This record gives sequence, structure tokens and C-alpha cells, in this order.
Amino acid sequence: MGDDVLRFEEIDHARGAAIGGKGAHLAELSRIDGVRVPPGFCVTTDAFRRILAQTPAIEERVDALARLDPQDREAIRTQSAEIRTTLEAVAIPDDLSTAIRSELVRIDEHGAFAVRSSATAEDLPTASFAGQQDTYLNIVGAASILRHISRCWASLFTERAVTYRLHNGFDERKVLMAVVVQQMVFPDAAGIVFTADPVTSNRTVASVEAGFGLGEALVSGLVNADTYRVRDGEIIAAAIGTKQLAIHARSGGGTQQDAIDPMRQRQAALTEAQVLQLVQLGRRIEGHVGCPQDIEWCLVGDDFHLVQSRPITTLFPIPALGPPETGARDDGAPAETGPGNHVYVSVGHQQMMTDPMKPLGLSVWQLTTARPMAEAAGRLFVDVTQGLASPTSRAGFLEGFNRTDPLIGDALQTIVERDGFLPSLPDDAPVAPMVGSAPASIETDPAIVTELIENARISLETLKEEIQALSGSALLDFIRTDLQERRGALFDPRSLQVVLAGMQAAWWLNEQLEQWLGEKNVADKLTQSVPHNVTSEMGLALLDVADVIRPHPDVVAFLEATDDDAFLDDLPEIEGGVAARHAIRSFLDRYGMRCVGEIDITRPRWSERPTTLVPVILGNVRNFEPGEATRRFEEGRHEAEKKEREVLERVRTLPDGERKAEETKAMIDRVRTFAGYREHPKYGMVSRSFVYKQALLGEADHLVEAGVLCAADDIFFLRFDELRDVVATRQVDSLLVRDRKDAFGSFAGLTPPRVITSDGEVVAGAYRRDDVPEGALVGLAVSAGFIEGRARVIHDLEAADLGSGDILVTAYTDPSWSPSFVTIAGLVTEVGGLMTHGAVIAREYGLPAVVGVERATQLIRDGQRIRVHGTHGFVEILE
Repeated sequence: MGDDVLRFEEIDHARGAAIGGKGAHLAELSRIDGVRVPPGFCVTTDAFRRILAQTPAIEERVDALARLDPQDREAIRTQSAEIRTTLEAVAIPDDLSTAIRSELVRIDEHGAFAVRSSATAEDLPTASFAGQQDTYLNIVGAASILRHISRCWASLFTERAVTYRLHNGFDERKVLMAVVVQQMVFPDAAGIVFTADPVTSNRTVASVEAGFGLGEALVSGLVNADTYRVRDGEIIAAAIGTKQLAIHARSGGGTQQDAIDPMRQRQAALTEAQVLQLVQLGRRIEGHVGCPQDIEWCLVGDDFHLVQSRPITTLFPIPALGPPETGARDDGAPAETGPGNHVYVSVGHQQMMTDPMKPLGLSVWQLTTARPMAEAAGRLFVDVTQGLASPTSRAGFLEGFNRTDPLIGDALQTIVERDGFLPSLPDDAPVAPMVGSAPASIETDPAIVTELIENARISLETLKEEIQALSGSALLDFIRTDLQERRGALFDPRSLQVVLAGMQAAWWLNEQLEQWLGEKNVADKLTQSVPHNVTSEMGLALLDVADVIRPHPDVVAFLEATDDDAFLDDLPEIEGGVAARHAIRSFLDRYGMRCVGEIDITRPRWSERPTTLVPVILGNVRNFEPGEATRRFEEGRHEAEKKEREVLERVRTLPDGERKAEETKAMIDRVRTFAGYREHPKYGMVSRSFVYKQALLGEADHLVEAGVLCAADDIFFLRFDELRDVVATRQVDSLLVRDRKDAFGSFAGLTPPRVITSDGEVVAGAYRRDDVPEGALVGLAVSAGFIEGRARVIHDLEAADLGSGDILVTAYTDPSWSPSFVTIAGLVTEVGGLMTHGAVIAREYGLPAVVGVERATQLIRDGQRIRVHGTHGFVEILE
């Protein structure tokens, strides 16, 4: 038969690219003992290439299709339809037709067959493409089967398939189509078994859906299926659906919908024994393939026939301690984190960076932290099992999370209440402390903050001097040692005491003043324009840059047109450009190490990509008058002083008012002295990371020159110790780098959970509140106030076009977003907590803010008018 037609039994792993995802999985299923797969064959991608070669004009049209904007639905519709029409009209070569007919005779000359698409970008571990191409059932006769093979080829270019690929970054020119031709079975019942719960992601729970007739009724959503959940060989939940119709094979070919007798509609399609047998079969396949599966089955008499199995691509991998050995996403096995159940909390949700990190970024971040962290899909997680299991630490543990992120706190409470899930620890079991779990005792002395900041500055300058002379293994050893030494400095008791003192003073003020005065979140007003907040100062500094640029229209016009990161070199040729360049470079000298997702050392910094700042600078030029930075800081300071006087006057009128006022004044002094320092530890860490990065990229350039690496940024896909080995041996595993690049590309499509267990279960928390108006979006109140305005739903800071008075709605904000805070009037984010950076800066700028609003960027449309209740923690959509 050559390379154009392959039987299932002829297909091995080396031929996967020639038969597409569906064909490869069916071939693998057919090799598993005890698994029945209807016989069939694949018309390979080699045959598809021959068809394309017969019509050169198709390749030109595919090239044009690949360049289309995914949002241009009309162009996609028109051009894909032209390609489909052309493909369906191409004659199948005689030798290919003969080979196909021969296989049909071998299996069943007069039988019925299913003709199914099997694209090379289908049923992948990272993207299922389910339903994107066409399937034809009960096709009878060789001539009809040949026609439907042509239709499957053409279905590669349906509008929905092309749009899906463009949105997910698949190159149209590299996606090919194979076709599966498989003997039909005519089942009494059919459906799907998921070997992991598709709703909770729990790997220990299987889910079964069943209905009468062919499975197309379920897949198409035409019937309410019977559903079962099975764990440890036991059905733990069952619901029998009302199945009003079934799809059956039609005499002569094709399918038809048949109404089910009303007396039978509520009958179960499977017995309980068959459900358990089906789950056992699914577990056998999962064990053979190595990851959770979505399996399509048919029941004929007493036998199950399997007609498809694909990875469940929506599951978030189970976190595991230690570096993964490959770029694989999930092998379905429990994480290697010790015996018993484990509970993991997302680091990204606390750091306001939920995007995946590259391997070098993951490993460097872990070298800066005292606690071991688990990894999954390019994200970091902390194992909090002991803290929850210990009776002595549990209450404080939960209280800390409930304060800072109630969704995490509620999810953890749900787990605590489950009988037998957590291990039993003695009351005196040692537990790693959580930030905020112990009170801080420290004098209100501004000199402490000044000294800590100065020590960090001197240390950074010393680092820059010492690292310059180093290269090779000596450089890597130096960085590792410095990271470990700085870890001690980062968790210096005095530094932590200062941070905790500011946090706890704010909590004391909010709790006591709400109790005494009936006013919520008073500390938010009292922390406006506090000294030493390096992140809020950064936003004001960019206003000063705009003041330098504003008087020079030629500079403004130049910046509006530039997209070149070397634009600073061209500025001196323009009137006013020398001053503009000096202002921007001065800003970059202090803040150029920052960027979106800055905890990942591999992310491009503002100094490396200064065009990132241009839209914000131009927005400041348009939206503000000269001197806005000073004016804004002074307004905030005066507002805080005014609020302090008001609060103290009201407290003095209370019973025992003088004592309460004295306590309140002490806490106000404490919060204003220490709250600003909250941003400095991370600022110092990011500053040092940029020094490391520049040195490592210099070493990478040497490796490229020596032919060891293809590109300098290949080092981003090596862990720190792996990079050290490459530097020492001058050898690299290129396949490992390639596999990790592919894996990283897939991680972006996964949504990291706040809380996940070692069973893979994503445990979602909820806001337990009854004070929110119907229809409002609930979140966490982090900055008091009330604002109504236009919502700007922004996913990329570089594309932000914010006007004065807009309300920023985004997934998360880290310190790099702070310059945009000077423009907006309010903030709504999907991720965040009471002490995350966006919340801290919103309070300092006096912006009403609500964070932790799940799916905010989907539920709020760009341009809608919304009302943000920053004091009470909810958002109303007004139109």
C-alpha cells in the first residue's frame, strides 16, 4: 500500500505525524490487550500532500489564510470556503483509490464505515481540537467513502477550524490532514468516559456519560445523558437523564434521529456493573498511555468497543517537588511529594503573576526562597499540608489567608472540613511559619526603614562591581552563592518586622475603627502618599518624564510613530530630544529592571524593551498638566492628614476616648512609617535579578559564538544548574530545549488554580457574603471608595489606551502596571489579595479597588459603565 494507506496494526510511534492525532490514538488503542477497537485504516498525510500538489493554487490560498487576523471572520469565511470547494473537486489518483478499495474489501466489502478526520494538530496533549473537523457515520459503498474522504480533507479548512488554529497560534501551512476509515459498529448505547473528573480535575474520580444509540447524540448535546462519578471502584454519584431521542444508522447509509418511547426515556443506558467495567477499561488505557483520557465507547451486546481516546487537555497538572525531567505536562501519576494527601497554594496568585514561567525563571525564583516549592505547567505552588493539618497552627494559618485572599482561605477551609483527607499531626508538630501569623514588636523609628533601604542600595552596587569580572563556571557559582546569601538578607528579621508592622497596624486600624466608628477600611485613606513606597514613586516619576516631553511636539510625534526599541539613540536629532532622552534614561536607570511578570528573570525588562513605556508616557502627556506628580503626592498626603484629624476627633468622643485616641495615633504613625517599605524587598530582589540576567545573557552570547547554543535565549529553557553544566561542558541537549519550548507554549492556555490537591482536584473558594446586590460581581475590598466610570478591559499593558477617569479591568497587576495607576480612577482585577502590589498602590493613590473578581475580564465588556464599591468589595455593571 506504500505510505498513502496504513492499517491500524501497521502504525507505530514513528508514523504518528503521518496519521494525525485521532489515527495515532486508535492505533495505540488497538495494541492494548483486552481493548476492542473496530478495524480500520488511515489515509495518511502523504496522500493529502499529493492532493495539494495537484492544485498549486491551494498552497497560495493557504499562505494567505495563515496571514489573516483571527478576528477577521468575514475574510476567514470567504477564503476557507474557496479552499474547501477546490479540495472537494480534486480527483483522487487511481493508485490511491485502488489502495483504499482494497482495504474496504479486506475489512468488509459490503459493510458500513465511519470516515473521520485526523489532523496533525488534533487530539494533541496540549490541544484537543475536538469538533473542529468533520466526521461522517454509516457510509456505505466505496464511491461514497471516497467522496467523504475528500470532504474530510476539505474540513481542515472549515471556518471554525481555521479560526481555532489562528487563535491558538498553529501555522496553517504546517497542519495536514489524514483520514481514518473505520468499520461501523451499531451500539445499543454509547457515550464517553473521562478517567479524571472534567469538572474538578480530580484524578481519582472517573466520570461516565451514557445514552442510547450512537454517541453523536451526546457529543452534539441533543440529549441529557446518564452521568456517573466513580472512585475506587464505587459509584459515588449517579443521575439518570431524560433521553428523548437517539441517533441510529439509517438503512442505506447515513444516520437519523429517532424518538425514544416515553416509557424508556428514564431507563438507564448502562447497568451499574457495566459502568464499573467501563471505568476499569478506562483506567487500563490511562495506565498504558500515561495520562488521563477522554474515551468514546460503544456498547454492542455485552461488549464495549472503543472508537476514540484522547488526552484531557483542560486538566491542570499536579504540582510536583523538584525539576521535571522533561517538558511533559502530566503523566497522571501522583506527585512525588511524600506519602499521603497534599494541598498546594498558588504562588502566582500571591505574586500577581499567574502566567507560566520559563525553566530558568522558575529555578532562580526558587533559589531566592526559603521554602521548597512544587511546580506545574510553569507555575509555582507551596505545599501547605502541614500548616492545615497541625491543630496548633491551623487557625492562624486560615486566618492569614482569609485576610489576604478569601478565595484561597475558603478553599482551604473546605479541605480542612473533609474527614480523613489531611494527615493527623500532634499538637506540637513543627510547622513552617506563614507571613502574618505572628505579631511584630518594633519601634516606630523611620531610621530603621532608611537604614534597610540604604543597605540594599549599597549591596546592589557591590554586586554590580563584583560580577563584571566573572565568566564561565565562576559566574554561575557566584550567582548561586549570592542568591543564597541574599535569601538570608531578604528574610532578615528586621525587614520582615517592618513589613509586618505596617500590615498589622493597618489591620488594627480597620478592625478597631469599624468597631468604634462603624466605618469600614479606614486605613486605606490613612495610607495615601506614605513615604518610601518605591512602586508608587515610580508611577509619579513617569509623570515627571511626561513634563519634560510635553513642551516638544516633535518629540511627541516621534514617540507616537516609533516601534523600535533603539528609539533613544535617535531622539537627540529632534528638537527637545536630548532632554527627553535624558529623562527617559534616568527613569530607566532606576526602574528599568521592572516589567510585566518580573518575578520571571527571563521576561524582557523595560531597559531591554523601552517601547513598552511609550504608550504610558504619551498618555501622561495627553491627560495631565505639568507638576502633576508633586500635586498628586501632596493631595494624597493632605487627605491622609485630614482623615487622621477627623478619626482622632471622633475617637476622643467615645467612652475612654483619650486612651483609644492615643492607641489609634500610635497605629497611624506606625502604618505611615512602615507601609511604604512593603514594596522594597521585591524591588531589591528584582534589581539583583536583572544584574544576574545581564551577566547570564553575556555568557549565553559566548555559547552562541562557540556553536553550543542556537540562540542566547535558549538558556531561558534550562534550569540554573543545567545552565551551569552547559557552561562547564560546552554541551547542551538541544532536544530538551526544543521540548521545553513546545511545552511552555502550551502552558499559557491553562488557567492555574488558587488551590489544588495531590489528587489533581482544583478546589474553588467562594465569598461567603450576603451583603452584595443581586447581579453584582463580588470580590475583595482592598482600597476604599466609590467610583463610577468607563471600564477599560486591558490584557496587555503595551496596548493600554487609558483616559483620565477610566476604570482599569484586567486579570492581574504587578508593579509594572503602577505607572498606569496615575491615570485611572478605579481598579478591578481577577487575581489579587489585600497585600498584593496592585492593592497597596491603589490605596496609596486613593483609587477605589476590588480584586479577586473571578472572570471579570469576561463578564465586563470594554467600554461599559461600571460602579466600583471599593469599601464593600463588589462591582456593578450599569449598562
